[in-house]
Amino acid sequence: MIVALDVGGTSMKGAVLSPGLDRVAAVRRPTPQGEAAVGAVLETVAELTEQAGTAQAIGLAVPGIVDDERGVAVWSENIGWNDVPFRDLIAERTGLPVAVGHDVRAGGTAEIRLGAAQGARNSLIMPIGTGIAAAMVIDGHLCVGNGYAGEIGHMSVGVDEPCVCGGTGCLEAVASAAGVARRYARRTGREATAGDVAALVSEGDADATAIWDETIRFLGTALAAAAALIAPEVIVIGGGLSRAGDLLLGPLADDLAGRLTFHRRPRLTIAAFGDEAGCVGAGLWARDLLERR
Repeated sequence: MIVALDVGGTSMKGAVLSPGLDRVAAVRRPTPQGEAAVGAVLETVAELTEQAGTAQAIGLAVPGIVDDERGVAVWSENIGWNDVPFRDLIAERTGLPVAVGHDVRAGGTAEIRLGAAQGARNSLIMPIGTGIAAAMVIDGHLCVGNGYAGEIGHMSVGVDEPCVCGGTGCLEAVASAAGVARRYARRTGREATAGDVAALVSEGDADATAIWDETIRFLGTALAAAAALIAPEVIVIGGGLSRAGDLLLGPLADDLAGRLTFHRRPRLTIAAFGDEAGCVGAGLWARDLLERR
């Protein structure tokens, strides 16, 4: 058995998997903030390991800046932890080999090997959830950049909006699920989730449509830059906002096409594994550990 846990800014998704990645057991729970999150991760891994009975390896995907080689969660602005040595902590408690990496690169691993980016030598996998980041495959290689690569959510899209990272105008601040909800509430005085905003767009709500159109432009700005830099054949959109389907993908593809000239025009598609991609990718990392033994 393999234990896999994907820690997101809002929720943790864990599973006990067979070597063939069949799901034997699963758990979902909210992600606490700050130091409490570290304890919650360790407790959830312990719970899953106990359920597995004969677990042989553990894969953990966490957000923020991650040192994959040392298995350390260096920093996460959404959760609020710093320099947490997860690989050593979990290995000491379980006696099992542990793979630790970035949650978006875990989701990218799943989509590259088994999902919507399979077969592409150049691709961008971008989940849009509590935060925004990207997994980048360039000439067949997943780009890690010592843990710093893929932070597309923290490029400026030219707006005067503060970001939790300390910057201003970041894509994540305005186009993440949290950013969409925040901008809608500020415009209307009414609280709504990003999913609610998408539903209101489908119903023809003018305020929701205005927020959605702005979001498309922000995302188009970032993806056009990505297309110019890494020339992806396919851009895979995942995370909670991807549930909007064609309501998101159609206008985003049109916006991106209008920005590109001689560049390679990527195909846009929805992630095959949805918000489970990170958990599947963490499972693949754990299986890799076993295959190398």
